[in-house]
Amino acid sequence: MFIALLAAVCGYLLGSVPFGLLITKAAGLGDIRKIGSGNIGTTNVLRTGRVSLAIATLLADIGKAAVAAFLFKYFYSETMGLIAGVAAIFGHNFPIWLHFKGGKGVASTLGVLLVLTPWVGILTCLTWVAMAFAFHYSSLSAITALCLAPVYALFFATPQAALCYTFLTLLSLWRHRENIKRLIHGQESKISFKRKK
Repeated sequence: MFIALLAAVCGYLLGSVPFGLLITKAAGLGDIRKIGSGNIGTTNVLRTGRVSLAIATLLADIGKAAVAAFLFKYFYSETMGLIAGVAAIFGHNFPIWLHFKGGKGVASTLGVLLVLTPWVGILTCLTWVAMAFAFHYSSLSAITALCLAPVYALFFATPQAALCYTFLTLLSLWRHRENIKRLIHGQESKISFKRKK
């Protein structure tokens, strides 16, 4: 019980580090929450036109959850890794430092998948990339990829992982509820991979 609590606390605190906000502020762009959608994640950082900053944010958000999951999986067990990873995703979504107003946890979820079930993580990432280049909607790409993650887990992971990923999919759908409404009404913003001049 103590280790599970430790995994949850450490995972949450690591996941709650708002790298998107820190990176854009360090680059002199001010508060990313005042740009675009106001989100601190990769997609909103990409809207600044600074692709390099978006990539840095993506890697940092993937990395923080991946590190949490890896450390507790390596030193304790896969179950502890799942607890730490899920807690890191919650930390990203609801960071204590930003009054619990964070991102949507897509990159952090991918980090957990890549560490705990590499094949599931790779297939989920490929799904996101394929959808993003085909339709140019980040939210649609994320929703599709994460909805398929539990299906991939049924073939390449354990039932425990598939169940956990189903929970993460439901969390993602709830976090994307406004995006889903905009997609239905054709009002969702598209993403561009071209660098602004």
